[in-house]
Amino acid sequence: MDAIGWLFDPANWTGSYSIPFQTGMHLLYSIITLLVAAAIAVPLGVYIGHTGRGESLIMGSVNAMRALPTIGLLILLVLVLAPMFRSSLAFVAPALIVLVLLAVPPILSGVASGIRAIDPAVIDAARGMGFSTWEIIWKIELPCALPLTLSGLRGATLQVVSTATVAAYVSLDGLGRFIIDGRLGNNYAEMAGGALLVLLLAILLECAFMTVGRFAVSPGLARRAVS
Repeated sequence: MDAIGWLFDPANWTGSYSIPFQTGMHLLYSIITLLVAAAIAVPLGVYIGHTGRGESLIMGSVNAMRALPTIGLLILLVLVLAPMFRSSLAFVAPALIVLVLLAVPPILSGVASGIRAIDPAVIDAARGMGFSTWEIIWKIELPCALPLTLSGLRGATLQVVSTATVAAYVSLDGLGRFIIDGRLGNNYAEMAGGALLVLLLAILLECAFMTVGRFAVSPGLARRAVS
């Protein structure tokens, strides 16, 4: 059976091991990861972009995390954290930590770069009009940085969705389950089908971000980002 035949086999669309269930779990891990990463990266990006401080230290440290071996770090965290939990969190928490470390750098870079790209004259004009620091951040810097912020978030999403397959290495659900289990059972159709599902999911999310960017970003900012 080839990958296409495996994908359209009705037996793979029902039950707890089905394609919809594993896709849902894959998306769940990815969404949680991106929310946590955004909660960390956006404030740091605003701080770096607005103040110009800590760029070398914070960006250097965050980017260094991307060089860590994903699977090796995942297994190490499972060994360290497993004794602290008596539930599936012993495996879920390490997987999420590893994915968050991948997602933070592109989001942080997008926010900081977007704010730094704003013409200083715009910020000076806002201060001259009596805008407070928080008003400048919320009403000027974050909206103007939106194109690069979305670009960073899009990059983080694609990285997380493609890398979330490693969760299967520690017996978690997700689309990586098909790849790992297919390899163990020498079921290459299942392996190829799982990889194809990850690819299709990434393409769908890419299209979703393009659509959001088209409606959320003003035409003037979009033209500036392209140029």
